[in-house]
Amino acid sequence: MLRVISLNLNGIRSASAKGLYGWLLPQKADVVCMQELKAQPGDMTEEMLAPRGYHGFFHCAAKKGYSGVGIYARKKPDRVEEGLGIPDVDNEGRYIRADFGKLSVISVYLPSGSSGDERQQVKFRFMDRFYPHLKKLAATGREIIVCGDWNIAHKEIDLKNWRGNRKNSGFLPEERQWLTQVFDELGWSDVFRRVDQRPDQYTWWSNRGQAWAKNVGWRIDYQIATPAIAAQARKTKIYLEQRFSDHAPLTIDYDYET
Repeated sequence: MLRVISLNLNGIRSASAKGLYGWLLPQKADVVCMQELKAQPGDMTEEMLAPRGYHGFFHCAAKKGYSGVGIYARKKPDRVEEGLGIPDVDNEGRYIRADFGKLSVISVYLPSGSSGDERQQVKFRFMDRFYPHLKKLAATGREIIVCGDWNIAHKEIDLKNWRGNRKNSGFLPEERQWLTQVFDELGWSDVFRRVDQRPDQYTWWSNRGQAWAKNVGWRIDYQIATPAIAAQARKTKIYLEQRFSDHAPLTIDYDYET
């Protein structure tokens, strides 16, 4: 069994202080994909760099305290690739890939456009350039799981107040259509929805109002995979018992041996 966890940390130091590692080690995940580290390696403790039983790999933003992605792997990868080879994207630390035999696991953090039109345009430019990369990945013949905060709720079932958010970043028609094309045209699979079709399943809650208490959330964290390994998904869980971040950890178990 392969267990993969994805979590936007909203700051690795903050998540650590909230008990992340006490929770993580008993989970016995094979691979943990993290987003929004908000730290450089020099800011991290030994536990953050490599928790007991794990190898740690990071692609940090040039700007301190901003963005950044990482992967913890129980088994040392055959190869690790940092960045997409696109300077303005890589400057923000948004992509890291680890290869294990015929399997690749990727941690990705799409830009948010919620702060205004300028950042929304950055998000659209990222999407335009990430799409051909996803097409190229799908054509490799490898089994691939792309984990991360995609900052897009795909369908109405994926956020509580969908009617009021149709003109807001994260639920714009162009964003949703782009994700539909990733699934329908490129053949990638939304693994969580393969296993769990229930409503009210969210991974992020605004800090405004009582969004968490009332479960007024968004499902914007995904494990998106190539068809064969997506079909091996057996169990999903969004962990809600503790909060390490404004996002919740998404765990998926696959009937797959690395």
